[in-house]
Amino acid sequence: MREVNPKETSRAQAFDLWMKAPGPMVTFFKTVDVTRLVRISRKRGYKFNMLLDWCIGKAASSVKEFFLLPVGDKLMQYDFLAVNTIVKNKAGEVSSCDILFTEDIEQFNLQYLEYTLQVAESCTDRDLSAECMVIGTSAIVDTEIDGAVGMNSGIFNNPFLIWGRYRNRWFRYKLSVSFQFHHTQMDGAHAGKFLANLQEEIDRLYAGGI
Repeated sequence: MREVNPKETSRAQAFDLWMKAPGPMVTFFKTVDVTRLVRISRKRGYKFNMLLDWCIGKAASSVKEFFLLPVGDKLMQYDFLAVNTIVKNKAGEVSSCDILFTEDIEQFNLQYLEYTLQVAESCTDRDLSAECMVIGTSAIVDTEIDGAVGMNSGIFNNPFLIWGRYRNRWFRYKLSVSFQFHHTQMDGAHAGKFLANLQEEIDRLYAGGI
């Protein structure tokens, strides 16, 4: 992580416009076809949320704006991405677990299994925010939701995705996803590209025969 001069980046105008705005967070809603992830999960024994987290990291890795993040009053640049997942711990509460994104899905899966178990047992968050630009996620799997709007606190500016239980509709599985981002980090076009990438990565993952 290193500080960069906003004027030397493509986010110069956005930095001036949105850094001190009272409501700089934007939320998009999208329905994603996750049929292929459900089938892979059932056939190969992978956790559904692990597969979706990996696809999120892969989709974000090709959008350069994800490697920039407003932190405090500064614009920071990162070399690596991580995907956060919320873990139910042994105390019956929730803990936060950051997992370094790697394009090797088998390696990502091993990290996911190791660190989510570690966090669940220790009840201690695993935080990589000093090393990586962390994409937050929260899966509310006990219910179907149409969307959710996250925090506008000015403290946590990271992009964040929330989803509930997927729906079975005519032999297809659909998932409503909300994606919140700071307008300094990216514009709507970048967010739209990311969400389109996400669907493509889900489809490509299955086609690749994982």
